Amino acid sequence: MSTTDTGNNLFPVFFKLEEMNLLIVGGGYVGWEKLSVVINNSPKTKIKLVAKEMGQEVIDLAMEYPNITLLEKAFEESDLEGINLVIVGINDPDASSSIQLICRQKNILVNVADKPSLCDFYLGSVVKKGDLKIAISTNGKSPTVAKRMRELLTDVIPDTIDEVLQNMTEIRDKLKGDFDYKVNKLNEITKSWKNGKG
Repeated sequence: MSTTDTGNNLFPVFFKLEEMNLLIVGGGYVGWEKLSVVINNSPKTKIKLVAKEMGQEVIDLAMEYPNITLLEKAFEESDLEGINLVIVGINDPDASSSIQLICRQKNILVNVADKPSLCDFYLGSVVKKGDLKIAISTNGKSPTVAKRMRELLTDVIPDTIDEVLQNMTEIRDKLKGDFDYKVNKLNEITKSWKNGKG
């Protein structure tokens, strides 16, 4: 059996979400949780949040960010106009499935909270240290394990890693030569870390 037949076959990507338009459906706790995750990672993302009722946490968060638009109403297909990604966080399995189907027909990527089979992408647990960002996926099987891994990596990775990244950028920018030369030179510099010399 090949390695592609087992395990987590998700393809990891990082979206430039601040250059896209996001729709969140749901204004309760789950909607607030998803909104918070997006804002913590990409605070300038243009977000439209549609919900029949808005929790106070959602309202309070939206007041801090002018890029969040709240619409207190039921979801309509027209809400998808100009939208690149959708996150559904409502406690209505039939409505969630219906929204997911409409998104698929319109080739819009969708995440339906707590329904891995309806998701085109998952919101992973994230470790962030300055410009270093690591996303953790359990293939939708255990957010709790992903959370524990995030805590572990947050403790293990030093806060000074951002300074290292900035220094590496300066070194790369000063190097003369083609792409292959730069890659080889940066590999030489960082190889000492692996051997415990850096």
